[in-house]
Amino acid sequence: MAGETAWISHYDDDMKKVTVDFNLELDEEIDKDGSAVSVDKILPDDLLERILSYLPIASIFRASCVCKRWHATWERFLLNPSHLLPQKPWYFMFTSSDEPSGHAYDPNLRKWYCIELPFIGTSNWSISSSYGLVCFMDNDSKTELCMCNPITKRCRKLQKPPCMSSDYGALAISVDKETHGYTVAIVKSKQVPGNFFQWDISIHIYNSKEETWVTPLTEVLTGWRGGDESVICNGVLYFVVYYTGGVPPENRHALVACNISNRFSQASLSFIHIPCSLTCARLMSMKEKLVMVGGIGKLDRPDIIKGIGIWVLRDKKWEEIVRMPHKYFQGFGEFDDVFASSGIDDLIYIQSYGSPALLTFDMNTKQWKWSQKCPVTKRFPLQLFTGFCFEPRLEIAP
Repeated sequence: MAGETAWISHYDDDMKKVTVDFNLELDEEIDKDGSAVSVDKILPDDLLERILSYLPIASIFRASCVCKRWHATWERFLLNPSHLLPQKPWYFMFTSSDEPSGHAYDPNLRKWYCIELPFIGTSNWSISSSYGLVCFMDNDSKTELCMCNPITKRCRKLQKPPCMSSDYGALAISVDKETHGYTVAIVKSKQVPGNFFQWDISIHIYNSKEETWVTPLTEVLTGWRGGDESVICNGVLYFVVYYTGGVPPENRHALVACNISNRFSQASLSFIHIPCSLTCARLMSMKEKLVMVGGIGKLDRPDIIKGIGIWVLRDKKWEEIVRMPHKYFQGFGEFDDVFASSGIDDLIYIQSYGSPALLTFDMNTKQWKWSQKCPVTKRFPLQLFTGFCFEPRLEIAP
């Protein structure tokens, strides 16, 4: 994709159908020509299974509708998905602020699919994903939570966390790849009554095995408040805090770490400095490494974004991986000081709230690439777009 800098240039005008309905029905096998010899009928099951295993998830869905035999192969994949090749993470883009409707982008086939998300109320709910599961939490009470697999549509409503009112809440989940058990963490932040500089911070942890919530930490921070950005990486909960006043710090943001690997022990907080002045920070766990995508602020106006950088945390020190080339930054058009970004494995997605433009960065190849154009256009000036990435997996259930 060398030389491609404008997101609009990736749109294929000859494409007859930009989106594909992801919900398919199983059709009956019909042999219209009895004299024809089907290669499928002479292939042994193990060879057919190996051939189909090379397909992307969306293509396997379609293949399962060809005939009963292929559908049976699909069911074997559900029982033993280790035969499937690794899939790149998808990106779900919300196309409405009022309804949880949108499209999912498959980077393998560079196609968008119409997908309905279960349970979630609106696009402004808190969302976190890990190893094929996605967790939703409402932003009003912060007590309605649901875990689901967006591909299979299996979902489960979680037990309500401790009912503690808060001004801000950050959601994070982590799924164990071996046992498929999961941990959910909520960081709640509430202003101390009558004191603008002090904020009550509480951390609530849910474990799917015990199906119970615990609160390993409650603490008061002075000059810093929590927000809506957090992630779990290697048993440590990281969340971004924001400066609220007092002695001016070097940066308006800071990172807080809390070890939650032992959910029944008393936890403590430790601060990690941000590498430079940022307009916003997005956290993600990628191959057991903490990655941060941040909007870099101007020196004289730190609240105005001038570019985007990507860092990896190594031994509590940030290592800069790359900065977005200016031609891609300009390709978004007008870029707000805050934006959406998430990533899994080697792939990072970056999206402007003001448009459906979607840019990817491969941490392995160090390549930037625009997605295929989303089939949604901006209908009015204040329309906002956001989204999240998730792994397309068949075998995992909440």
